[in-house]
Formats: sequence, C-alpha cells, structure tokens
Amino acid sequence: MDIPRIFNICESAHRIHNPFTPEKLATLGAALRLEKGTRVLDLGSGSGEMLCTWARDYGITGTGIDMSRLFTEQAKMRAAELGVADRVTFIHGDATGYVSEDKAGVAACIGATWIGGGVAGTIELLARSLRPGGIILIGEPYWRQVPPTEDAAKECHASSIADFLMLPELLASFGRLGFDVVEMVLADQDSWDRYEAAQWLTMRRWLEANPNDELAKEVRAKLSSEPERYAAYTREYLGWGVFALMRR
Repeated sequence: MDIPRIFNICESAHRIHNPFTPEKLATLGAALRLEKGTRVLDLGSGSGEMLCTWARDYGITGTGIDMSRLFTEQAKMRAAELGVADRVTFIHGDATGYVSEDKAGVAACIGATWIGGGVAGTIELLARSLRPGGIILIGEPYWRQVPPTEDAAKECHASSIADFLMLPELLASFGRLGFDVVEMVLADQDSWDRYEAAQWLTMRRWLEANPNDELAKEVRAKLSSEPERYAAYTREYLGWGVFALMRR
C-alpha cells in the first residue's frame, strides 16, 4: 500500500504536504486554543508536521495515519527529532473508514477528503472518532475566483468547475451539514508558492540523481510544465484553507 510514486518524488523534501507554511500551522494550533493532553487524530497525516509540532508546542497527544510509506517514516523521524515520539504515533495504512476507539478532542483530515468520499462523508467519518464537544478540522480547496472555462478548472487539477465552491458557499455548506464554523486559517499565494514551487527544486535534484529511472521522463515533463501552469492557473484561481467545525 502506497501513494503513486510520483507524489513521493515531488514532495519528498516537504514537511507539510499542503499549501500551509510552518507559521500558518502554528497559527492554526494557537487559534484552536489547544490544551495540554488533548488527543488529536489526523487522517492523511503526511510527514507528521502538525502532530509533531503541536505535541512540542501545546503538549497534545495523537495518532496519524497515512498511505505513504516514505511520509510515515519521515513523520516518525520528525517525532524523534522534536522529542515527542512518546506522545504521537504514526501508522502506515489506509485511513479510509478509520474510526478510533480512543475518542479525540480534535479529529482532522487536512487536504485528503477523498478518504471519506468528499467533504460530507469525511466530516461524518471524523465525527465517529470525536468526543462530545470536540473539533473537526477539514482542509479543503475553494475557488478564489471561478475559472473562466472548464479547461482552466482542469489546469487547477479539478475535474470540473463544480468540484469546488467559492469560500462563502463552502462555509455555508458546513452549516447545512449541522456544524458551526468556529475558526479558519487560509492559505495565501505565498504559502501556495512554498508548497508548489518547492517541488521544482526537489524534482530537479531527483533528475540529476536518477537520470535513468523509469519515471525520469515523467518528472522531466512535469518540471518543464509546472511553473507556467501553476502561475497561470492554481495561483490565480484556487484557494485552500483549514476549517474548524463543531456540531450544533
């Protein structure tokens, strides 16, 4: 079980696998007013930066689950590096349908709502692991401005314009599901740059080290096209944020 190898290659140097900077991740933790000992469940935990830094800074405990072997190993190393390996656990596995026996004060899925078949299904899944009065965190894209054509939407890695909502519509959708939006931290163009543009140097270094790899042509094509595509489409049209929800 693993994610497609191309993602492991492109994001191998990332600690945060979404358009958040360490500063925004810290802002999110502070905004949630986390108390020492709060249990956090993170489905699609990537390289574990959220759990590890929050364990260091706020004294939380938690469990992260991710399909990438590489990212899971990086998460374990990060926990050891920050001295929190006794407080956070990382599991390599498919988080689809995962429900924790130990109920969490915060249950999160940051940018991987395919785990629950979309936003509504992921919220329902996370709620099953949440203690009463707990907080759900959802990381999700939205349109900063609606792309002018379906082709432009596809250049943002959407299948169609209908895949994402504008921010007010996304916030309203949480209410229709029976949840209050109690906090949000949004990516900006600079944090998008740090997520997307940082991959280009990683790809270039990988190509220099692996010129005969079976994926070399794919990585070369991606490196050649991504800067222009990103600047023309994703950077202009696509927003992203983490939204904190509490059941009404």
